[in-house]
Parts: sequence; C-alpha cells; structure tokens
Amino acid sequence: MVVHATQRYAVVTGANKGIGLETVRQLAAVAGVTVVLTARDVKRGTDAVASLALPNVVFHQLDVQDSDSIRSLVDFICAKFGRLDILVNNAGASGVIVDEDSLRAMKIDPATWLSGQAMNMIQGVIKTSYDKARECLNTNYYGVKRVTEGLLPLLKLSTYGARIVNVSSLRGELWRIPNEQIRKELGDIETLTEQKIDGIVDKFFHDLKNDMLEVNGWSMMLPAYSISKATLNAYTRVLAKNYPNMCINCVHPGYVDTDINWHTGTLSVEEGAKGSVLLALLPAGSPTGRYFDQTEVAKF
Repeated sequence: MVVHATQRYAVVTGANKGIGLETVRQLAAVAGVTVVLTARDVKRGTDAVASLALPNVVFHQLDVQDSDSIRSLVDFICAKFGRLDILVNNAGASGVIVDEDSLRAMKIDPATWLSGQAMNMIQGVIKTSYDKARECLNTNYYGVKRVTEGLLPLLKLSTYGARIVNVSSLRGELWRIPNEQIRKELGDIETLTEQKIDGIVDKFFHDLKNDMLEVNGWSMMLPAYSISKATLNAYTRVLAKNYPNMCINCVHPGYVDTDINWHTGTLSVEEGAKGSVLLALLPAGSPTGRYFDQTEVAKF
C-alpha cells in the first residue's frame, strides 16, 4: 500500500452512466484526485472506465444492497489507498414500473413535471409496486447508509477532512409531503435520529401495503422515490451532526436528462454533476448538514 499525502481518494457509487459517470470525469480532472468508479454490473463498470481512459480512475464492483459487495469495496480501498477522502452516494432507483413509450408520447412539459402537476396525468403509465418501492428505499436510503457506515472508518482517516455527498432530489423537499407530522419529524434536527427515520420508512411501507398512502398524507408523485430522498436528506443531517469534522451534504442535481427520469429532463449531465463535484471539493470550514439545489444552499 502506497499512501500519498497530497493525493485525495474518492468513491462514486452508481457511476457507470449519467450523472455518476460525469461526476467521476469531473473529479478525475482535478489534480491529485484518484476516483474509484463503482457499478453493480462489472462489464458496464469496466466499459465506463475504459470510455474515460483516465489513469487516475479505477473500477470496483459495488452493489449497495449487498453487504458482501460493500465489504469487498472497503477491503480494496483499505489495501490500495489506506484511507478515503470523498464519498459520493449517487446510486439510485425510481421505485416504479414505467411504460416509457406511452410516457414519452404524452410530451409532458418540464414545468408540469417539476411542479408535481403531472401526478394525475401519469397514473396510467407509471405504477408503484411494493417490490419496486422496496428496491428504491433499499438503494436510495438503506443503500446509502450501508455504504457510508462501511466506509466511515476509512473516511475518518482522511488527511483533508472527509467529504460525503448524498445525491438527492427536489422530490425529497419537506414541503412536498402533505402529512404535517411526517414533515415535522423529518425536519426537526434537534430530535432527529436514525431510529426515527427508519420508523418513518416502516410507516410508509405499512401504508403502501394497505393502500393508505394518500389517506395518510404521503406524497403521491413517485411516492417511494419521494420518501427515499426525504429520508436521505434527514439521514444526511444526522450524519453531519454526528461527524462535525467532516463536510456532509445532500444535493439536488437539477432536472437532468438521465435514465432515472426516463430522459424527460432538460439539463445536461455536465450541469447535473456540478453540485456533487462542488460539495466533494469544499474547502475547510464549509457548510455541513445542508441541502443544496445544484450549487446553492436551499431549504430542506
């Protein structure tokens, strides 16, 4: 193991395409940063690294839902670098089954998507299933927790002060949740704990199973995805409180043209990666425990 004090070591999850791949590209363009590009699928991941053709980008397989896969990544970083300076939790799942052709044929304009007014229009082409919702929360919330907890011992060894960036969404903004009690619990940083957040996820699954999402005031626009990002934001704040020597933030990348929104977005991946890269490279003394809308601090 060779450790270079002037080097920074970064991991980006879900990085074989889209915003993740572009985040790797932009981080690797910074002098002294080595990036581990991770992906669930080995071929897609190695192809992505080959497409970048950068000497300071390496591949390692990672399935954020698999504890053995996470352990393998931790062992790899420990042996190769001895520490970690930057973690970008980018991997994501939508939580729905989509008829993409029918969705595209509807030609819903971006303003309608962003406002949430598309909700009633898309009911026939976008369906939430219990299994898809499980996959979504297991990736976007629990997956982030697993990866972060696995890598924390290495992040604590950072000579720069670690940076953790959780890629979120405007769908996770608290004002979008109709239920006032859920908004209050997720928004009260003084009493917020991981156990409370987990309990809210459990309530969501109970109500989903019993067809009670709407009556109990959950967001009906991509419900699993929305609560996965709201709980991710809350987890970010708890983590930042627990590790004040690190900069730990979450970011909405903007309405980017990627697979996660079936290419309905309007921004390029280059624009979408800017927020993650900014937060990954924050100087000492920068904000922590904040939610950024692209590159600007915003309200949770």
